[in-house]
Amino acid sequence: MKALTALRAVEKTVLIALFLIMVFLYTGSVVTREIGGTFASRFAWIEEAVRMMNLFLVFLALGLALERGKHVGITNMREHLPKPVLNLLLKFIDLVGLAMCLYVAWLALDLVQFVLKTGQKSPTLGVPMGYIYLAPVLGFLLLGLRYGLSLVGVIDRYQEVAE
Repeated sequence: MKALTALRAVEKTVLIALFLIMVFLYTGSVVTREIGGTFASRFAWIEEAVRMMNLFLVFLALGLALERGKHVGITNMREHLPKPVLNLLLKFIDLVGLAMCLYVAWLALDLVQFVLKTGQKSPTLGVPMGYIYLAPVLGFLLLGLRYGLSLVGVIDRYQEVAE
């Protein structure tokens, strides 16, 4: 499925870019604090920017982590169930996961709208705080997509993935 392959590539690229930018900014912040003196106060925005990027990094990685089988799971029961019961259970888990992800994304979208209406802005960057709450919306939509794809059999998230 070309669309899913493209989505994975975009997700990986965004996650790697976010991580590298975070490392670069935070390293620069530490260096300026050590050698910059009063000049370092001009870079106070870096701490806030890195925190925001970290939120997006975590939430945007949810779908890829689920697809690769990296979420926490209890496998000892799965190993002892008969195949037909196991398949039914796994489909039920995917269905509940999909429903929960869509519900949480919907709640998070309501929160985005509410916070945007308040007019709150981040202290050093001046970014509307509602935009920060887009991270869980996007993350849970991507996670829900993976649950949905697993539910209909497009991906097998229970299969071991070679690194």
